[in-house]
Amino acid sequence: MRRVAGFGARAGASLDSLRAALDATGTSGITGLATVASRADALRPLAKALGLPLQVVAVEGVATPSQSPRVQAAFQTGSVAEAAALTAAGPGAQLVVLRVTSPDGMATCAVAIGKGDDP
Repeated sequence: MRRVAGFGARAGASLDSLRAALDATGTSGITGLATVASRADALRPLAKALGLPLQVVAVEGVATPSQSPRVQAAFQTGSVAEAAALTAAGPGAQLVVLRVTSPDGMATCAVAIGKGDDP
């Protein structure tokens, strides 16, 4: 079963911010990370440090429980973190942790589980 951490981040988010967002989910057993193309470079150091694959996904039009007008305008979804997690976890995926924010407000993370095998 896939357990994917999806990330959103402001430009300039640090590795510490991304790790803090992941830690704030309180989730273990993550099998992969996901984000949008414009944030992939920021996530690569975290993926490498954790030894996990990073999946770049399209999030436009993905329905999410959390809603940010700013994110909706920029990415056509309510939460990049939630949409990335859902998309990467595969068809029928469910969020197990809604979007949480790093203490500095620079990164968000959500966790979804999917029925498929890990890539």
